[in-house]
Amino acid sequence: MSERAFYAYYRVSTERQGASRLGLDAQRNAVLQHMMREGGQIDGEYVEVESGKRNDRPKLAEAIRECKRSKSTLIIAKLDRLARNVHFISGLLESGVDFVAVDNPHANRFQIHLLAAFAEYERELISKRTKEALAQAKARGVKLGAKDQKALSRAGTRALKASALDFAEKLRPIVEGLIAQGIGGPSALSEALNARGVVSRAGGRWYPSTVRTLLARLQRETKS
Repeated sequence: MSERAFYAYYRVSTERQGASRLGLDAQRNAVLQHMMREGGQIDGEYVEVESGKRNDRPKLAEAIRECKRSKSTLIIAKLDRLARNVHFISGLLESGVDFVAVDNPHANRFQIHLLAAFAEYERELISKRTKEALAQAKARGVKLGAKDQKALSRAGTRALKASALDFAEKLRPIVEGLIAQGIGGPSALSEALNARGVVSRAGGRWYPSTVRTLLARLQRETKS
């Protein structure tokens, strides 16, 4: 019986990242680690150098066409490597091509919609905070160049990540308490959190995919 066939899609945001392989190797390693755990074979890969804000992705279009032709599965390292745009993700889901996001490998279509919606919300928050910071600087008479604006955008991203880590740390005692009771695994933990009325960072229910993200953050903080 032949192994399940995959085509990998990787995206980096700038030409410099593409040339230096900054971020690309991490994506490729994540995909390869997943393949080692779950099985399958990579028949090819497509690398896109494009901003996540744009939806015209020629390399992704090629990958989708090839997956349709060969009845293969599209695999990516992280959902946000496709786009932080619900409409774009919806289009991909409707294309009929099976795909796997390594950071949420067992997410169903409904959960993928939710994850894409949250990623879009975070992107909008970053944009809003950047615009507010620029307006405040302008009001003070400060003239900012392109580098300054990029620095503000990076600062907004860091602030959101810090907020996510802070939220995860607040839930650490609850999660560790549940694990101590023998409630382990994303599915069981999501059910337990929902039963206790604990809301997710997005203000809604927990799903196995969002619990995996929470556990990953807590694990990174423990190691750091």
